[in-house]
Amino acid sequence: MGLRTAVRQEVTALWGGGKGVSLVAIATGWGLLNGGRMVYPVIIPYLQTDYGLSLTVTGLLVTVLWFFAAIGQLPGGMLADRYDERALMAVSAVVVAAALGLVVTSSSPLVLFAATAVWGLGHSLYPIARITILSKLYTQRLGSALGVTMATGDIGQTVLPPIAAALAAAVAWQAGLGFVAPLLVVAGILIYATSPSRDDGTDAGTDSESTQSLRDAVDVLAELRTPEIGFMTVILFLYMFIWQSFTAFYPTYLTSVKDLSTPQASVLFGFFFAVGVLVKPLAGAAYDRIGMRRSLIGILLPAAAGFLLLPVVSGIWPLVGITALVSTMLGTGAITQSFLAEAFSEATQGTGLGVIRTLTASLAAAGPVVFGVVGDHGYFDEGYVFLAVVMAVVIALTYRMPEST
Repeated sequence: MGLRTAVRQEVTALWGGGKGVSLVAIATGWGLLNGGRMVYPVIIPYLQTDYGLSLTVTGLLVTVLWFFAAIGQLPGGMLADRYDERALMAVSAVVVAAALGLVVTSSSPLVLFAATAVWGLGHSLYPIARITILSKLYTQRLGSALGVTMATGDIGQTVLPPIAAALAAAVAWQAGLGFVAPLLVVAGILIYATSPSRDDGTDAGTDSESTQSLRDAVDVLAELRTPEIGFMTVILFLYMFIWQSFTAFYPTYLTSVKDLSTPQASVLFGFFFAVGVLVKPLAGAAYDRIGMRRSLIGILLPAAAGFLLLPVVSGIWPLVGITALVSTMLGTGAITQSFLAEAFSEATQGTGLGVIRTLTASLAAAGPVVFGVVGDHGYFDEGYVFLAVVMAVVIALTYRMPEST
């Protein structure tokens, strides 16, 4: 079978049966949410100037965003098991839009941090609901469907940071972040209008349902002791630690250490996610065809090499090549989350994913503040070598996983 034929079959399967419109709406919302989150690394110099923040404190600000986006995913997963996923995703988009309004109008660092926490909590309602609704729509092609939505997330992360940098330079940093808010409101409306409602007609959880959700969460924690889920949880945590540490300060690193201009740094930062647009669907399709272990190792090896080479490379074009190598790791989510989604029953899928994502992402949220401390002390290069070592550990753990699911 030729590549063109395989791609055509995948597109037909994803679009057929009226499911494609829902997939586009869900993916668009995901792209705006993720793209808006990646505006923060671009506007860090403006925040430092306006609020008098150090790299460590701005790293803590990014950590707050990631941490609250993480801790909300367990209740978000429980809600996804009990309620209409399209409503959860629409609420998520609108709450984040409101939080962005608070961020751009904040009058003090305290208000800025509080609004960022609300932003993270609003974001946390979306990821699990997105996965559970796609798992019902695409029972045979979950990896491909997740790969598409994740790739659209990378389109947002590719496009929005350069736009934000241009608006911040021409107008103000508030314009560079605030323009995302009305787009999110529109996305929330489209998601609710085009996505299917729950088949079971559940409208509200009873006390017994809430108790069962808590029991499901306890059961999931017990399942972490099984080798496959336990190893995958550790792999996901280490990957998220690497990803959050890298993205929080990569634009700052490029301007302060590699002597790139701010526009060059923002475009290269967007390019990092642009490669993910290609990598994620390929990673999801590879998971569906050859299993978790070989597909995951294949995308992590180039990223480890990229981190190791980054400190010794200079110049815009060599940095483009290194950035492309590192960005192959963006396919990890399509593989790990598909694996975990299929590891739980449909009744506890949202809760299971919520427990694991909350546990891993909340711990990994320490990455930006740790990397901020590293940067404040002038050890950015050594920090990237450390990330290469952590990536090597992830690859070693992956060898312990099964060849196929």
